[in-house]
Amino acid sequence: MSKHKVWSAEDLFNEVNKYMNKDHVDIIKKAYNYAADCHEGQSRQSGEPYIVHPIQVASILAQLRMDPETISAGLLHDVVEDTNATLDDIDEKFGKNVEIIVDGVTKLGKIKYKSNQEQLAENHRKLLLAMCSDIRVMIVKLADRLHNMRTLRHLKPEKQWRISNETLEIYAPLADRLGIGTIKWELEDISLRYLNPQQYYKIVHLMNSKRNERVAYVNEAVKEVKKQVSDMNLPNVEVYGRPKHLYSIYRKMVIKHKKFGQIYDLLAVRCIVDSIKDCYAVLGAIHTKWSPMPGRFKDYIAMPKANMYQSLHTTVFGPGGKPLEVQIRTKKMHQIAEYGVAAHWAYKEGMTDEVQASSDNNRLNWFKRIIEIQEDTDNASEFMDGVKGELFGDHVYAFTPQGDVLELPKGAGPLDMAYLIHTDVGNHTTGAKVNGVIEPLDYEIKTGDIVTIMTSTSSTGPSQDWENLVTTSRAKHKIRQFFRHKDREKNIAIGKDLLNQAIKDNGYDISDVLTKPNMDRLLNKTYYKSIDDMYAELGFGNKQPNGLVNILTLQIRDDAEKKRQEQEQKDILENHQTIEKNNDHPNNKNSKLNKPSDGVVIKDVDNLLIRLSHCCAPVPGDKIVGYITKGRGVSVHRDNCPNVIEDDDRLVNVNWDIPDDSHTLFNAYVQVEGYNRNSMLNDVIKNVSGVCKQINSVEGRVDHDKTVTISLKISVKNLAQLEMVMNHVKNVHDVYFVKRPFK
Repeated sequence: MSKHKVWSAEDLFNEVNKYMNKDHVDIIKKAYNYAADCHEGQSRQSGEPYIVHPIQVASILAQLRMDPETISAGLLHDVVEDTNATLDDIDEKFGKNVEIIVDGVTKLGKIKYKSNQEQLAENHRKLLLAMCSDIRVMIVKLADRLHNMRTLRHLKPEKQWRISNETLEIYAPLADRLGIGTIKWELEDISLRYLNPQQYYKIVHLMNSKRNERVAYVNEAVKEVKKQVSDMNLPNVEVYGRPKHLYSIYRKMVIKHKKFGQIYDLLAVRCIVDSIKDCYAVLGAIHTKWSPMPGRFKDYIAMPKANMYQSLHTTVFGPGGKPLEVQIRTKKMHQIAEYGVAAHWAYKEGMTDEVQASSDNNRLNWFKRIIEIQEDTDNASEFMDGVKGELFGDHVYAFTPQGDVLELPKGAGPLDMAYLIHTDVGNHTTGAKVNGVIEPLDYEIKTGDIVTIMTSTSSTGPSQDWENLVTTSRAKHKIRQFFRHKDREKNIAIGKDLLNQAIKDNGYDISDVLTKPNMDRLLNKTYYKSIDDMYAELGFGNKQPNGLVNILTLQIRDDAEKKRQEQEQKDILENHQTIEKNNDHPNNKNSKLNKPSDGVVIKDVDNLLIRLSHCCAPVPGDKIVGYITKGRGVSVHRDNCPNVIEDDDRLVNVNWDIPDDSHTLFNAYVQVEGYNRNSMLNDVIKNVSGVCKQINSVEGRVDHDKTVTISLKISVKNLAQLEMVMNHVKNVHDVYFVKRPFK
């Protein structure tokens, strides 16, 4: 892989100074200074200061010629996730637009999910939906992912594989969808390097084996094309050789089962001209010079790709009869091919955000499909499956009878196309003609098909089996929507029965649950506009009743818990009064200290269980307090333990009673945080073992910011020995802090 320049802050300022005015450059400098302050003292996995990463992200955005808000967001994209800065801080200092972009890129950190996969799916969904409101969210995220991929060598192999796989499944297709070829190609090549190094280096070897021969061939072809074009007297024509990207070679060799020598566009020439008319003129000249290869001409100017890509592609029998691909496009087309939607968001002084956003929305109607997929499911994994299947998979391009081109996922049929045109067209479809021939509704559309949707105003609408005939989320959503509306009254009745039964099954009385305050609370906590909407969704099968029962019974359960706690308080008070009464008995007046339990005593009290709490693990030397529990005696805590409730009726004075010559050991918890470098765990354990001979357990966790958290359970004699252990660990290189955690 090629080495990439590590940009300094000064390099970044020089770059933006090439195309921004002074006021806008000052905004970026302000964002840099704030990010540098927030990330002060933090390091990356590579060991370099963390601020290096935001600078590289901002530099990638600067090379795309992005606006000041986007580059500022690139510098600030990790401050909310990794520092004490808040979104309100970003809004106050840099404005709402920057805050929205940073929020869109920030992961969901405070919600606990059942699995890493669920967390990942939720993060992806949040990112995609944020992108739909401001495309710059995804542009910043792609720049962030690109730099992370460039520095992937610093991570463990399993993380390299996971991140590369995610990049190839999600981020490279997104870059492709947004038309940002310059990022897409690099993401794909680096991902291949880590996912399949054997194939990667095999292709590198094949590319290098006859490199001089291929370079000479391309140079000869470029010379011939320039000669042909010069005879046409066209202005400002640029002709050069184009390298083939490794991943595209891999796809053709492995996925399409082609040999290296069968990949015709391995040798390619690109022509950049001034106008569309010049594109076709150059195409004619090249076809006059060399014979075109049958079936290898593609006109993406007349039929642009969904990501706005336009170009003419032709493969000819070039010099010596060898296959040669030629791409012909205008300068504007080339800009879009390299930078895609980023070219439309590129810095244009005086152009308003509204104008740019409108420009993008006209070109990127597929955003609407993301929203439709979101509306059709509240499950993040299902949402991502729908996005990947419909937007990132293979596509076909079909024509309407009027000549409009529609993009559909591979496997789509006439009904998918009908609903893509309009909901009413889909609902009133009676049949379809493909290339003038009537075809069944389960026909699979192919690229180039001319599809005529036949409709009737007297149609009663979709049939129940249509959902099995469509592949797009839009079509499925519209069909379900039709039946929701059509069978609404029936679904409401079914929904009522389902909810009533669920209330009974959970042991509640229906009249206690379905009160007006409870129903109002339900509407406030859900997206339903009315109770009937809720019943209709239940009856349609789009929601499960138990989740609604949990919301409806929240107050009932709170009241029951409050009563339980009141009764527990009463029992504890009675228990405490009994202890005091026993202490006042004449036979106990001269009693000695009770026998120590875990080295702790309560003065003048016998026959009461005493135990050291696991939540704060007190050791001799700690200031401690006793807490009377129900049925489990007295629990001993450190006096600063957050689990001790300030309640005079439950607290008792306790003391340590440990002989000086005691060999008793006490469990203690130590938590270490630091930079996840090689041998960090070994160094920590070595320093602990030097003072404490008994380590009972060790657990480690590495977070997204390359911070490692090591949790140890050790045995010590007292607080002095524990503090000695902690001081030794603090001296370990790259340790941020050492503390005693509360469980």
